[in-house]
Amino acid sequence: MAKGNKFLSTRVPIMCGAMTWVSDVHLVRAVNRAGAFGVLASGNMPPEQLESNIDELKKTDKIFGVNLITIAPNFQNHLEIVCRKKVSHIIFAGSYPKASEVKKAKDSGAKVLCFAPTQQIADRMVSFGADGIILEGSEAGGHIGPVSTVVLIQQFLFEMREIPIFIAGGIASGKMVLHLLLMGAAGVQMGTRFVLSKECTAHQKFKEAFIRAQARDAMATPQFDSALPVIPVRALKNKGMKNFAKLQLELLKKLEEGKIDRTQAQYEVEKYWVGSLLRAVQEGDVEFGSLMAGQSVGLVKEIKSVKEIIDEILNDMEEELVKVKKMLGN
Repeated sequence: MAKGNKFLSTRVPIMCGAMTWVSDVHLVRAVNRAGAFGVLASGNMPPEQLESNIDELKKTDKIFGVNLITIAPNFQNHLEIVCRKKVSHIIFAGSYPKASEVKKAKDSGAKVLCFAPTQQIADRMVSFGADGIILEGSEAGGHIGPVSTVVLIQQFLFEMREIPIFIAGGIASGKMVLHLLLMGAAGVQMGTRFVLSKECTAHQKFKEAFIRAQARDAMATPQFDSALPVIPVRALKNKGMKNFAKLQLELLKKLEEGKIDRTQAQYEVEKYWVGSLLRAVQEGDVEFGSLMAGQSVGLVKEIKSVKEIIDEILNDMEEELVKVKKMLGN
């Protein structure tokens, strides 16, 4: 675990995935105190709110990450703030950043992590100067790429060792963490697992929906037409998912009629997800709100404290390592 711990300045190289409206100051602090790595989700929050959240975290925590959504309208403002505030780790997500944006983040003194849902994007982010890569498979929740975790591991992790690589998507157990480290990963990222933590401030109905869900219930949204390219979103199936399908068809009709352009249509898509996720997380609207969850939701059925989650993962890792040593005759 040394490589990941050194990069993150942690005791355990586990990152808590930045979930909009979920990964707040409270959850980041709890994760950090448990020895793992907390990441503040900026989403598209007002710039002054992001600045306030960073200031509040810095009162107690020197090391933490801030996740920036490159397709968010406030992205450039957010990038300015994290650089000015000297945040220790800056994470680009949503889409991929420009080389100049990676440089700007690095010039602020931050360590830069970039998400990569394909081998090609991972290679590009490395060429841009990323200090680390989060290799995220399609099993993850929220906005996802097209390739599964197990394939990405074979395409990229086994071939790239000079920078830290963290694996995300479908991870919920200490056994899996141990085997990913043995494969060469510097650490992992988990999001869905930490939703079911006592410190997570999401609505109780939101958490209960996760507890009831099976892995197959976390579905990816379809793209109906290339005229409206949308990044797939994995969430629990509900009426909100059906409404998103209707929205796509309405936007495609407006595009055909020339009433809106592609940029406006894509903005309406993101606006839908931001609003519906807010209703689910804060108001408990599990019927029409967005229940963004990874397929690992089927592996998590109990609410525990963040410390208990981390301790359980570490214990499972130790037990699995003993089994692996016995299998190898050591």
